[in-house]
Amino acid sequence: MAHFTEALDLAAERVGGEVLEANDEFFAEKENLLKAGPAVFEAHRYTDRGKWMDGWETRRRREPGHDWCVVRLGLPGAIRGFDVDTSFFRGNYPDACSIDACAAGAAAGESAGAGASGGAGAPGSEAAPWVEILPRAPLLGDAHNYFAVADARRWTHVRLHIYPDGGVARLRVHGTVVPDWSRVAAGDGLVDLAAVANGGVTLLSSDMFFGSHVNLLMPGRAVSMADGWETKRRRGPGHDWVILRLGARGAIRRVEVDTSHFKGNFPDRCALETCDAPADVTLEELTDARRTAWTPLLGESKLRAHAQHVFEAELAAAAAAVAPATHVRFHIYPDGGVSRLRLWGRPADAGTSGR
Repeated sequence: MAHFTEALDLAAERVGGEVLEANDEFFAEKENLLKAGPAVFEAHRYTDRGKWMDGWETRRRREPGHDWCVVRLGLPGAIRGFDVDTSFFRGNYPDACSIDACAAGAAAGESAGAGASGGAGAPGSEAAPWVEILPRAPLLGDAHNYFAVADARRWTHVRLHIYPDGGVARLRVHGTVVPDWSRVAAGDGLVDLAAVANGGVTLLSSDMFFGSHVNLLMPGRAVSMADGWETKRRRGPGHDWVILRLGARGAIRRVEVDTSHFKGNFPDRCALETCDAPADVTLEELTDARRTAWTPLLGESKLRAHAQHVFEAELAAAAAAVAPATHVRFHIYPDGGVSRLRLWGRPADAGTSGR
């Protein structure tokens, strides 16, 4: 698997990604492209238009041209690579694909087709032109087609072209979130410095047997126990932990630990530490006590089942509460599940973290 697939899917439905437009979706709807799970195949399922397929599928083209669809990224950012997944499309996959991107304004309209010009700042307009970031490339059927991209610019939309027609099961747009801090930090309130929408990212954890640590920073409340970070039952000494990088360097004023849906498997206690590390710090350095000094932010604190916990007064005595931090280490004792972690504070140098 391509290394870039470890990065967040900027187009995922769960972070707000949406397929806005397609020139054709005769056999299967464009919305299937961004479904959360892998594609499935039901051999005997048919619709009044033909074989049911779990993807986006256009009709057989009988005239010149090719098909396309437009996706609005849920989280604008720098794209590192694509997975054009043609799972279960064997005799009906496209021969090739290419992908454009654009950086549209906040109020961009939704019409962004092959020849759309839209309003000021809309996809495909003079202010937000389409730029080819993946030249035409061949596709394999019933396969994950991985394409790495070396482009550090911030994009808001992508346009997938398929040549000449056919079906694609899923489109994943992996990359790094690039927040617009002029909007995020514009109000008087605190900012969730750890939110994935603000560039926060989990880097490493002791264990994630039942649920990925990536879920901790996702938008909204968890929908089920599967939508959180959960470790296996610990049978020896020690405890579990996760290290995350904040979206912007800043001082944390309030902590929220949500154990929603974890009832017989929530941790007994939690604690947090912070550090202020350079942008090029390595995981090896972060986990080496001789090279990185972690400062306590929240001492061991009791947790309850299926509950939201807010810690604010508890941070007042901690030196880390007033010192800018770049990384946080979240401990749970001894093991268990947490659905969300929110770290509210003020960016110290928003717009310059870029990590």
